[in-house]
Amino acid sequence: MTYSPVCNIYPALSAALRHVPQVLLQAPTGSGKSTVLPLLMLDDASVTGRIIMLEPRRIAARSVAHRLASQRGEKVGETVGYRMRGETRVSKATQIEVVTEGILVRMLQQDPELSDVNIIILDEFHERSLQADLALALLLDVQSSLRSDLRLLIMSATLNNKQLLSLLPDAEVITAEGRAFPVERRWQPLNPHQPFISEVARHVLQLYQQNSGSVLVFLPGQAEICRLQEQLTGKTDADTLICPLYGALSLDEQQQAIEAPPAGMRKIVLATNIAETSLTIEGVTLVVDSCQEKVTQFDPRSGLTRLVRSRISRAAMTQRAGRAGRLSPGICLHLCGQAEAERAAAHSEPEICHTDLSGFMLNLAQWGCRDVSQLSWLDTPPAVAVRVAQQLLTDMGCLLPQGGLTAKGEAMAGSGTEPRLAALWLYTLNEFVQHIYWAARLIAVLEEPPREGNGNLLHDLTHPSARWDKRAQQLLSAAGLPVRKPAQQPDNDWLCRTLLQGFPDRIAGNRGRFGIFQLANGVGAVTDESSPLGNESGLIAPLILQNEQYANARILRAVPFELSLLQDIAPHLLKTENRLTRDESRGTWQAWRAVTCGQLVIERRQLAAPSADIVREALLGWIGEQGLSVLTWRDESQQLLIRLQLAKIWFPEKTLPAGDDETLRDTLAVWLSPYLNNVRNQQQLAGIDLYGALRQRLDWSQQQWLDTQFPRHFDVPTGSRIPVEYTLDKPPVMAVRIQEMYGVGETPSVAQGRLPVTVSLLSPAHRPIQVTADLKAFWAGSYAEVQKEMKGRYPKHFWPDDPANAQPTKRVKKFM
Repeated sequence: MTYSPVCNIYPALSAALRHVPQVLLQAPTGSGKSTVLPLLMLDDASVTGRIIMLEPRRIAARSVAHRLASQRGEKVGETVGYRMRGETRVSKATQIEVVTEGILVRMLQQDPELSDVNIIILDEFHERSLQADLALALLLDVQSSLRSDLRLLIMSATLNNKQLLSLLPDAEVITAEGRAFPVERRWQPLNPHQPFISEVARHVLQLYQQNSGSVLVFLPGQAEICRLQEQLTGKTDADTLICPLYGALSLDEQQQAIEAPPAGMRKIVLATNIAETSLTIEGVTLVVDSCQEKVTQFDPRSGLTRLVRSRISRAAMTQRAGRAGRLSPGICLHLCGQAEAERAAAHSEPEICHTDLSGFMLNLAQWGCRDVSQLSWLDTPPAVAVRVAQQLLTDMGCLLPQGGLTAKGEAMAGSGTEPRLAALWLYTLNEFVQHIYWAARLIAVLEEPPREGNGNLLHDLTHPSARWDKRAQQLLSAAGLPVRKPAQQPDNDWLCRTLLQGFPDRIAGNRGRFGIFQLANGVGAVTDESSPLGNESGLIAPLILQNEQYANARILRAVPFELSLLQDIAPHLLKTENRLTRDESRGTWQAWRAVTCGQLVIERRQLAAPSADIVREALLGWIGEQGLSVLTWRDESQQLLIRLQLAKIWFPEKTLPAGDDETLRDTLAVWLSPYLNNVRNQQQLAGIDLYGALRQRLDWSQQQWLDTQFPRHFDVPTGSRIPVEYTLDKPPVMAVRIQEMYGVGETPSVAQGRLPVTVSLLSPAHRPIQVTADLKAFWAGSYAEVQKEMKGRYPKHFWPDDPANAQPTKRVKKFM
C-alpha cells in the first residue's frame, strides 16, 4: 500500500470512529482519502464488519474500486468490489464495497439495519447530490433507531463543516494536512470581446506548449467540449490525443479518457465537472479551469428542467486545481480574475434545492416517512417542489390519501427507476407483456438518450446499441423475465399508450407552425428545424429541456400522437369545461364548451344561448386564466388586501384569509362566484362589489380585529377622519393639514403600536410641506423653519410657537 498523507491522521480517525457516531474528514485532494484510507480500515482490528463507500459518479466508483484492488494485488470483486446501475462486481469475500448513490439508498430500503456493515463512507460529499443528502438522512435515522453502533465517515477536500456540525453536533472533525504534490494556481480572466471557446482554446494550447505532461480542461458541458475538440484538432502535435469526458459517454468511453496515454504521447482531456471527483486521470499535471459549469434547475410550475450555465464555487475551484497534483507537482490555470474568484460562493447550491423531487419523495414514502420534517436534513427540501412531487405521485396512483404507498407505488419504488419510467414499465408488464423487452429498452433510451438522430423515439428504440441492450437485460433479469429480443417490432400505438402513463404532462399540440408546440402544462416547446416531427399535429415528448437562452423549451425526443385519440385511450386526462372568448372591440364574451387536456384544447363547441350557470363558470375560468387584473380594483379593495397581508406579517399567529394573488386566484369560485350572477359583459363585470366580495371572506370578529389593528382612517383632534394608505414595503402614510395636528405629541401607529404611521403634513392649500415619522422631534426641531416660511405664505393661518401644546384647528385665525 502506497504511503499517503492520510496515514498520519489514521490513528486519530480510528479512535474517533470508535467513540462517536459520525466523523468529518477534511483532507486535501490527492491525500489518499479515497484510495488509501479504506485499506487502512481493512487492516484495523477495530473494524469488524464490511465497509461501504459511496462515490457520487459511476466512473469514479469503478476507478476507485480498481485502484484499491490493485494495491492488494487482487482483481475487483474479491476483497474490494463495486455496485452500480447495470454492473456489479462483488463476491462473498468482498469486505469493501464501492457503490454509487442510488445503490446505497436501495440497499438501505432493502435492509435498513445493514447488519453486517460497520462503516459507511460518504466520499466527495461536497457535491451534495440529491441522493447523497437522502442517504445521509436515512443513515441518521438508522443510527438513531436501529444501529447505534453503525459509524458514518463523511469526507471531502472542501467540506462545509459549519453546516455539517449544526446537523451533527456529536461529530468529530479530523483534518489531514498537506497534499500529495504541490499545485501552482494561476488566474487569467478571459477576453470578453472574443468567443468563449476561442479564448479557452488559446489558453489551453499556450499552457500545453509551454509545459510537459497532459492537460485536463474543465468545461461547462458537452456542447462546449465538442466545440473545443473541433478547434484543437489539427493544432497540436501528432503525439497528442484529444479525449472527451462527460456523463453521456459509456463507461468504456470514459475509461479511455482516464487511462494513461501510449508511450511517448500526451493527452488533452476535455471534461465536465465529472472529473472533479475521486478520479485520477493518468498523466495529468496541468489543469485549465473555465470556472463555469452547467447545472439543472427544476421549475415546479412547468415540471420541466432547464440547463443553466453559471460560475462555479470556490470549493469547486479547489477541487479542480487538485486534479493537477495527483501524480506530480502541477499547474492549474483558472480562467477568471483572482478577485472575481474570491467573490464566488463558498460552496455550490445543493441539488436538493433545485431539482425534481418525485423520485426522492417516492423513496421517502417507501421508507415510511410521510412528512419530510420526520427526517434530519442539511437543507430542507423546498415545500413547493415537495408538493409538486406528491401531486405527480398521487396522479400516477402511487400515494394513498394518508401518505403511504399504494400497491402500484410499492411496485414502482421497488423497480429501481425514476417514477415516470417505473410507471410505463409496470403498465407494459400488466397490459402489453409481449412488449416488455421494448419497455426495458425504452427505459434505457430515456435514461441515456442519444444526441444524434431525428428526434423520433420510435426510431431510437429499434436502433442498435450495446449500451441500451445491456441496461434492458439488467432490468429484465432483475424482474425475473426472459432476456431475449422478440421478433415483433414495437409500434407507435403501444409506445404512445405507454408514454402516457409516465408523461401525461408532455402531450404537445402544434400551434399551426412547423416545429412550434404547446405542452399540456402550458409551456411552449420547439423541435429541431431538421426534425420531421415538426410537421406533426401532436406529439408525446418525454425528453424536453429548457435552456436559459431561449423562451421555448427544446423537444429532444418525442413520438407522433393524434390528440383526438385521447378520448379512447386516456379519457381520464380529459376535462370538459365552459370557457369564454372576449371580443375586445365590443367588450362582450362568447361562451363555448371545451374538451381540454391540461391547457391544450382538444375539441371546442360554441354555445349559442348559455345559461347563467354556464356563463358564471366560464367567467371564473376566464378570470383565473387572464389574471385578477381583469377585475376593476378600486382603492378600498386594494387596501383591504394589503391590510390582510400586513396582518399576516405582523401577527403570523392570527388566523385570517390570505390576501395574495395566488390564493385569490385559487379560490375564485368561493369568494367571487356569488357576485357573478347576471354578469354578461365587461361593464357589468366592472360594476361588481369587489370590496364586499373580499370582505365577506372574514367573519364579523375578524373584520373588527382588522379594522382595529389596521384602521382605514384616523380621527384627528379636529374631528376629521384622515385616510391611511398602506403598502407592503413601506410604512403606512396619512396626509393631513398641519394645523389639525397641533397638540399631537406622539406619532400615530398601527398593529398594537408595532408599526408607526408616516405623517405627511400639508399646507393650508393641501400641498406637502413635511414628511415625518416622529412628530415630537419635528415640533421641537425643523418646525421652526417651516413656521417661518408658512407665516409669510399663509399669514391668515395660525402658526404657534409651541405647536406640540397648541389648539388644533381647521379654521383661519379670525374664526378661532
